[in-house]
Amino acid sequence: MKQLLASLLVISAAPLPALAQCGDADKKALEAFDKAWSEATTSGSRAQLQTILADDFASATITGTVNKAATIDVAVATAERTRASPQSASRTIYDNYVITCTPVTGTVTHRNTIVTTVNGREQTAYSRSVHVMEKRGGRWQVVSNAGHPLTDAQILLYLENDWNEAIKKHDAGWVERNYADDATDVSSRTGTLMNKAAAIADMRDNKSVVESIEFLEANARVDGNTAIVTGVYRDRRRDDSGRPYDRRVRFTDTWVKRDGRWQVWATQGLVMP
Repeated sequence: MKQLLASLLVISAAPLPALAQCGDADKKALEAFDKAWSEATTSGSRAQLQTILADDFASATITGTVNKAATIDVAVATAERTRASPQSASRTIYDNYVITCTPVTGTVTHRNTIVTTVNGREQTAYSRSVHVMEKRGGRWQVVSNAGHPLTDAQILLYLENDWNEAIKKHDAGWVERNYADDATDVSSRTGTLMNKAAAIADMRDNKSVVESIEFLEANARVDGNTAIVTGVYRDRRRDDSGRPYDRRVRFTDTWVKRDGRWQVWATQGLVMP
């Protein structure tokens, strides 16, 4: 008996093997699975949702927990209402994915940008979702879901990150969509005061190659429909002559909420020594 007890103690004291973390291919598969779930929800496909959601699925809401059957019923009913009244339909963009997983479990979180049309004008709302998934019987299923709206300050910091991504790609369309019509832009490169049209042209015609932009010391202050975001960004790029430079710019961005969404009203940057 003593020998058996000693053997059990040795076994119980041995460290459990760590589950391997998943690779990029697994994360892309989970992202694709998440988007397939979103499409099935939008279309109200009861058959697809039956296979995507686990039998013990639970969705956490403000009013309590909703099970698989109720979640599917709501999705189907919502899709039917949208088909009957397409003018009231909204579209949702899913991005800013963060995925952690093992070969059999996954946590997926992403931003949701919901665009609706109210009185002929587009209005935008933002939220963030968290999904827990498990691989059962060789296929992924969703076992739980939760979400929450973003505060105005969180929305603004996301938009600042989107702005940096637009700069990397010279995406003049981002300026077109997100600058207010009466926006002003003081260039940190030239010191030029630009209106919206000039800022669009500057983004489109800039020939520099951006290698990276780091967003540092970000702070958002909101007062009603006006907000100020301050911070520092580190900008590494090659200019239109191919010469590299690395600079830090302290910026102040003023945002205004109009037509149900935040828009850039004024921006100014100062290159730091």
